[in-house]
Amino acid sequence: MCSLNSLFANNRAWSAQCVASEADYFTRLAHQQAPRFLWIGCSDSRVPANEILGLQPGEVFVHRNLANLVVHSDLNCLSVLQYAVETLKVEHVMVVGHYGCGGIQAVTERRSVGLADNWLRHVEDIAQKHDERLSDVCHDTERGARLCELNVIEQVANVCRTTILRRAWYRGQRIEVHGLVYGLADGLLRRVGVSVNGTNTWTERYQASLQSLDLPKSED
Repeated sequence: MCSLNSLFANNRAWSAQCVASEADYFTRLAHQQAPRFLWIGCSDSRVPANEILGLQPGEVFVHRNLANLVVHSDLNCLSVLQYAVETLKVEHVMVVGHYGCGGIQAVTERRSVGLADNWLRHVEDIAQKHDERLSDVCHDTERGARLCELNVIEQVANVCRTTILRRAWYRGQRIEVHGLVYGLADGLLRRVGVSVNGTNTWTERYQASLQSLDLPKSED
């Protein structure tokens, strides 16, 4: 069994480096967090929000779960969303999937992963809903990538359907919801679909997102 000693050593080195670059770094951070972004992403250890975005601690509020789902009965996710929108006043909510997601791929290959199968039923529902968009993709990896994109579009719609976002837009709060996918192979973020800012109905933007996904890749 590995020891935590190396992690404590890494932590001390990181802390010392932060203080060396800015003497009151932790004092300032302890008294304020003012992120403009909420990241709703996958729990995958290869997808660290701050590093991918090039942001420091305090600059992005993060919620992560298996397959980056926004479920209407998940009080954990909804509590994070409400705090981010109503208390922190974030300006952007980003739903971020990633290619090669283990949960998405398990659904694609109809493979059991144990207890998490119950959580991934939400992804199965999406796969069934978009069966026609997936049936013309033969290879499991490519089908998994397409399902990853469809899942992001569906979760963006789920964010927009919450009472949290609907109330925020009703009172005139400026906040946008974006769908993104991260590529493990190149470290790059890609937009999926179109963003929603409350000026158009989420259903219009949802349909536009699906239509953009249906375009040939050369036209993206």
